[in-house]
Amino acid sequence: MYLSTVATKQRRWTEAGDEHYTGRMEVRLSPELQAKLDRMAAEQGRNAESLVHEAVDRLVGYDDWFLREVEKGLAQVERGQVLAHEEVGSRLEKLLTEKQRRV
Repeated sequence: MYLSTVATKQRRWTEAGDEHYTGRMEVRLSPELQAKLDRMAAEQGRNAESLVHEAVDRLVGYDDWFLREVEKGLAQVERGQVLAHEEVGSRLEKLLTEKQRRV
């Protein structure tokens, strides 16, 4: 099933010859997923398109964040800023102990 508010994608060429997409993108959803999306939209008093836009925005934002964090971690490894296995175990044990005390 297609998201009803979606049109076909349009293309335009920049002066440099790079291809960019403008307009909208077509998204094919299973009937089950479309029903869940419609139900969710109705419960929130929103339209399905705004929910899809928010979901894609979150996904892209998360992926950007995740890749930056991986790059930070790799840079730390290259600089030799790593923990020994025993130190990791010790820190985890300490965190778990502190959490159990709060409960």
